[in-house]
Amino acid sequence: MRKALVAGNWKMNGSTQMCNELLAAMISGVAGLKSVEVLVCPPFTLIGQVASALSDSSITLGGQNVSAEERGAFTGEVSADMLLDVGCEYVIVGHSERRARYGDSDAWVAQKARVAASKGLTPIVCVGETLEQRAADETEQVVGRQLGTVLDELTAAGLDNFVVAYEPVWAIGTGKTASSEQAQAVHAAIRAQLASVSEALAIKTRVLYGGSVKADNAATLFKQTDIDGGLIGGASLHAKDFIAICAAAA
Repeated sequence: MRKALVAGNWKMNGSTQMCNELLAAMISGVAGLKSVEVLVCPPFTLIGQVASALSDSSITLGGQNVSAEERGAFTGEVSADMLLDVGCEYVIVGHSERRARYGDSDAWVAQKARVAASKGLTPIVCVGETLEQRAADETEQVVGRQLGTVLDELTAAGLDNFVVAYEPVWAIGTGKTASSEQAQAVHAAIRAQLASVSEALAIKTRVLYGGSVKADNAATLFKQTDIDGGLIGGASLHAKDFIAICAAAA
């Protein structure tokens, strides 16, 4: 059975004071949840502080992005080795905001995932369609293309060490929500695509849902057969809500 994973993506939010208060509440609130892995992905400037705060806790640390380059003259970039050096175990790649605002193409996302996995980081590969693509009945085509590019790029070792996160772009911060049935349908398609590579890959790979998961819809979403946890945005900035989501996954 796949262990549930709940990842909190703080995006470009946070300060040293907020970090201390939020993490203290989170650490206490999830301490007894043995059947779920909890992960937080703070902004780069807070990673050191978060790593220190989490050192004796059950919560894992991740980065929000990683360079496709290993090292060199790439001002403003952060390498996989740098993330590992400060204690990260996971990294998000291909988040919808990176794809839409910063030009992260399918090929570029796949390269980031490959580099991260080759260094020992677990990439959380984000896939998802826009409202226009869903309206045109292109969801499975778009998601399949995005995931397929990554599957083609990863080595066998990389395939053994990655997570998929389905985040329908149209359900993030728009007020629109995907039903649990809609989310499950796409997750099932992702699982089938993984199975086309190997049944073992489909069985072991965790597929998270990232479309505005909240405390009041988490339990229904996590009951779905192919949803193995969540990639949580805004709710991860509120300890009470995030703890409730983690409890629902557990």
